[in-house]
Amino acid sequence: MNLVVSAIGQGLLFGILGIALFLTFRILDFPDMTVEGTFPFGAAVAVSAITHGINPVVATLLATGAGMLAGLVTGLLTTKGKIPVLLAGILVMTCLFSINLKVMGRANLSLLNLPNIFKSKLLASLPQYFDTVVAGMIVIIVVVVLLILFLNTRMGQAFIAAGDNPQMAKSLGINPDNQKILGLVISNGLVGLAGGLIAQSNGYADLNMGIGVIVIGLAAIIIGEVAFGDLSLSQRIVAVVMGSIIYRFIILIVLALGMDTNDLKLISAIILAIVIMVPTFEKKFKLRRTLRNGVVKHD
Repeated sequence: MNLVVSAIGQGLLFGILGIALFLTFRILDFPDMTVEGTFPFGAAVAVSAITHGINPVVATLLATGAGMLAGLVTGLLTTKGKIPVLLAGILVMTCLFSINLKVMGRANLSLLNLPNIFKSKLLASLPQYFDTVVAGMIVIIVVVVLLILFLNTRMGQAFIAAGDNPQMAKSLGINPDNQKILGLVISNGLVGLAGGLIAQSNGYADLNMGIGVIVIGLAAIIIGEVAFGDLSLSQRIVAVVMGSIIYRFIILIVLALGMDTNDLKLISAIILAIVIMVPTFEKKFKLRRTLRNGVVKHD
């Protein structure tokens, strides 16, 4: 039971990461590698702030702001500096590795015997692992509601249009570069938030905790799309969160079958590859079934 509750809690927290990647990978249609640097950046800022006596809520907000700053740098490099977005993200991610080390002062920083969001009076009174579920649910609801409200504003519609068809957006007086910067700032802000929360949940920040998080976020997006099919934009955002939870259960099942925890990154990559191929296999299956029915009718 505890493992199930823990999987749901982790799924909700990583769902924030999935939503962030949904904005760049699906709406703006470009890969943002900054994420693998922003995630530990948010964790490093939050944990370092707490160790210096700053309130955990404020520390979490600082982590979000740190992520937004990283996204802004990537956005300026790719729009004003004309550096391809993939390369711009890699450059910022590389810089953040050194910055994270300076922020923490070491490769790993612990929150042992220090306060954090999950040790607040309300959450500390809950049964084991339920604190993560409740906190994750609260944050997810706030993030999803605010994001849906934003996407239904004029600016949000311009944001969607710029990602859907940049040339048409230009003809409507929308600046795609500004929308790209906006998307990177919001997305990486959410990644920083996820990093700060997950670091507090785990009780530490680590320099290498960002390795592979982009795979986790993409898995949440694709599993949500495959599992729930055609949905509206607002429903797809919710589906990403559900996909993140499903992904954690898949990992839980795989580990329960006896797989080595050291192979977790490998397992994640394999799961993502399989999920990506599911629609292709499904189309092939339907095609073969159609051909088979056609042959039968012809006979």
